[in-house]
Amino acid sequence: MLYLIGLGLNEKSLTSEALEAIKECSSVYLESYTVDFPYSIDELETEIGKKIIKLGRKEVESDFLIKESKKEDIALLVYGSPLFATTHLTLLNDARKSKLKVKVIYNASVFDAISSSGLELYKFGKITSMPKWQKNFTPDSFMDIVKENLSIRAHSLILCDIGLSFKDALEQLKKASENKKIKLEKIVVCSSLGTSLERIFYGFADDILEKCEKKIKNPFCIIIPSELHFMEKEWLEAVEKGF
Repeated sequence: MLYLIGLGLNEKSLTSEALEAIKECSSVYLESYTVDFPYSIDELETEIGKKIIKLGRKEVESDFLIKESKKEDIALLVYGSPLFATTHLTLLNDARKSKLKVKVIYNASVFDAISSSGLELYKFGKITSMPKWQKNFTPDSFMDIVKENLSIRAHSLILCDIGLSFKDALEQLKKASENKKIKLEKIVVCSSLGTSLERIFYGFADDILEKCEKKIKNPFCIIIPSELHFMEKEWLEAVEKGF
């Protein structure tokens, strides 16, 4: 049997249901390639009382977990919510095709936690991701999603790729905005949501970089707000004054 378990946002977020399931598993694996963890894996191992085996994209996207699940009960731990990433939906589908029993144990994700920004969740549009640019590869299609969301007055959540520094993320955001002819207004930056290090910033990109770069820890995400309700505006203005 395969348990697909959401870790939530900090090392103590595992539910009692998840902990009970982990006790039954012979092996516990961790999907470690989609997020910069805000805590050490050692802390997580202490919390669950078992050794954790890290898996990269190659292993998760192969039939490795399916084969292992046919021999014994195993768990795949996923940061946040277990089905947030398309990779994990594919794994679930492959398991069903193999007639393998799967138990999904849900938890909080970044999409729950961004409500701490004061922006109303039902006003968000499509979620997009910003990849880390390479020397000859600078994809900016994530801003097409932002443009689409802005056209319907929806906020945009941009998830930043693992290994992408905050400074580089802002530089990419500014260049992509120029390329897509989007005027970049004030943005929201959310850092280490759901942890003791959680911080939220609001303002122009350069101002946040100048005043708050050292305060922003991984994982972080960026929100491009659309038209603000007066309550959202009041909340964000208070956030801006706070830094």
